[in-house]
Amino acid sequence: MRYAQLVVGPAGCGKSTYCSALVQHGVDTKRTIEVVNLDPAAEHFDYQPVVDIRELIHVQDTMEDEELHFGPNGGLIFCIEYLVENSDWLQERIGEQEDDYLLFDCPGQIELYTHLTAIKKLINLLQNWNFNICSVFLIDVQFMTDGAKFLSGTMAALSVMVNLELPHMNILSKMDLLSKGVRKQLDRFLDPDSHAIMGDIEQSGSHFGEKHKKLTEAIGKLIEDYSLVRFTPLNLKSQESITNVLLTIDNIIQYGEDLDVKTKDFEDADPNDD
Repeated sequence: MRYAQLVVGPAGCGKSTYCSALVQHGVDTKRTIEVVNLDPAAEHFDYQPVVDIRELIHVQDTMEDEELHFGPNGGLIFCIEYLVENSDWLQERIGEQEDDYLLFDCPGQIELYTHLTAIKKLINLLQNWNFNICSVFLIDVQFMTDGAKFLSGTMAALSVMVNLELPHMNILSKMDLLSKGVRKQLDRFLDPDSHAIMGDIEQSGSHFGEKHKKLTEAIGKLIEDYSLVRFTPLNLKSQESITNVLLTIDNIIQYGEDLDVKTKDFEDADPNDD
């Protein structure tokens, strides 16, 4: 069995930084974690990818091609679709090593995960290649600090969960950038309370909030009653936080359950010894 995290989320949410932190955590704990870069527009990251989509196709290629002439967004989508069509290239470079643990660092094109099918097709390929996969949806915690933003982020996360149909974990990234006061306010969103969410929206005084109050109440109640979406805060400056998140994901994808148990031989105790 092989294991993978599909690291998704909007642009700038910290996906590549998250991957780099987990690779370093693996080094510190004597565990091999490798990254596959699936962002054809990436310019810089702190890890060395074991596979890089830019060796197959770069988003700049689609923008400069005389026939395609895509913009940045269309080019990103085309690159992922091109990768799926040329899946043999990816399979060859990933190899067939058992017990692989890979992080797939995906582009920040949110529609790839909310309603388009290219990533879903890639997931099916990976599952056929014997991967247990968990989708990890990152969202910048600074965009989740009031009721309206929380509902927006929650609906985006729910859309990703429904579209990808994978075991799933939602992570609030960049916790280390928040002040202590804002962190305390965030607690009510980690265990969603529809009344607190509505209170935030009513205090904002927005015309949209007043007009669609009943709709907002219904969405908030749905999230609260059915526990559809939960977020886990991640502070990359805290090894304990990284360990907890990785342990949760390992449990989700059943990592380590089929690993050989390490045993050690001990000499029988001498009955004459005190």
